[in-house]
Amino acid sequence: MPANKTVGVVGAGRMGGPIAQRFIRAKTPLMVWDTEAECVEPFEGKRNVEIAPPDAMARKCAVILFVVPSSAEIADCLKGKNGVLRNAGKGLVIYDLTTSNPAETKKLARRAAKAGVPYLDAGMSGGPGGIQKGKLTLMIGGDARVLGRTRKHLTPFVDRIFHLGGTGSGHAMKLLNNMVLHTIFLATCEGARLAERMGIRVADMIEVFNASSAFSYASQHRFPNNILNGSWDARARIYNPHKDVGLAVAIGEALGADVGYAARTYEFLKKAAQRGMLEEDYSLLFRDFDEIGKVRLKKIKLARTRKSA
Repeated sequence: MPANKTVGVVGAGRMGGPIAQRFIRAKTPLMVWDTEAECVEPFEGKRNVEIAPPDAMARKCAVILFVVPSSAEIADCLKGKNGVLRNAGKGLVIYDLTTSNPAETKKLARRAAKAGVPYLDAGMSGGPGGIQKGKLTLMIGGDARVLGRTRKHLTPFVDRIFHLGGTGSGHAMKLLNNMVLHTIFLATCEGARLAERMGIRVADMIEVFNASSAFSYASQHRFPNNILNGSWDARARIYNPHKDVGLAVAIGEALGADVGYAARTYEFLKKAAQRGMLEEDYSLLFRDFDEIGKVRLKKIKLARTRKSA
């Protein structure tokens, strides 16, 4: 009997949709699911593609990729008689492509292990554009042997894979990546606003950065392709850095690490959130940079509680 090649993709949104499309291009047997009907519509009637819930995937697939917002959605899919773990077929492997708290990832992996299902956390870098070119980078934590026998299922959309250690290490690296990424972006925004005050065009600053030692993803991609061209379309919500940097800062502080630069970045993102921008495009952090900076964060009032008698 030939090896099972069917892949399941749970979550067909901004990232999951392009991943599923890559499997179609590779003529891989595919199962797709999303709670939003409009996300699965592009896959209806496609050859070799089945629209089916996670429990059905668990019975048929060699690998299930979860491309959902957080650990909470995965936990819901795993539990119960109609969950993935109760219906898992022989050899099933789960890949968690979320950006999540490594502690929560470890809990899910332990739950899966009790059901005999290997669970690998795989932080993504490269965005939808990287996926569409088949050049996504994955940061993976979990059993190296399981990765070794299943990495062939990742080739339609992945170019580089880094195995970083035990469960949770992939998601830990993803948080580090995002913490630094967004801090550099805001530093670049700050420099651009100062450039304007000094009579220098932002476009010229970015051109110089890209030919000198201050180059970064922000200068090489974000500013030229999403800001300076006037598109204001980074294809990412401000919600994402707000969540990720906040989580990284909380973990850093709990571990006694100095995360001062990230904390300042998170403070700025909290101001954007307080301004009602969580669902706005990420590029607008530069457009509204000065106005966001003027926001005074509201102090959270803690409710008083009576002492027990």
